[in-house]
Amino acid sequence: MKSRPGIESGGLRAISCPMPGTELVPQDLEKLRRDQARVESGFWGKLRRTLARIPFVDELLAAYYCATDPATPLRAKAVLYGALAYFVLPIDIVPDFILWLGFTDDAAVLYAAIRTVRAYVTDSHRLQARTAIDRLANGSQDMRNA
Repeated sequence: MKSRPGIESGGLRAISCPMPGTELVPQDLEKLRRDQARVESGFWGKLRRTLARIPFVDELLAAYYCATDPATPLRAKAVLYGALAYFVLPIDIVPDFILWLGFTDDAAVLYAAIRTVRAYVTDSHRLQARTAIDRLANGSQDMRNA
């Protein structure tokens, strides 16, 4: 299987992370790979479909750019990709189509993830998020390098 950028292959040993007291074990790496694949395949489509109803789009995009940044530590990527994958999932605790409540669970998961890894969500990620929001508002289709 081809390794994705920013994710180590893992083997049978745990991987040390720069966050004190944390390690990713092989099972965690496989979940990270699944979450990353889910986000890569569904993030931008879901974002475009729901943009007008998401009050936390700036934080969502900052989390996305942090997760895809090669400088972000593996543990932080795992936390963020888990939250972003939850956003992309078609089924969640509070269905997204419910007016006023639909994205509350997504917001809570994202808030918890960002609080956990806030030291790694940089001003650069937030600037990329603002640029992406402007490009989305203008109808741009290619958002990966905002």
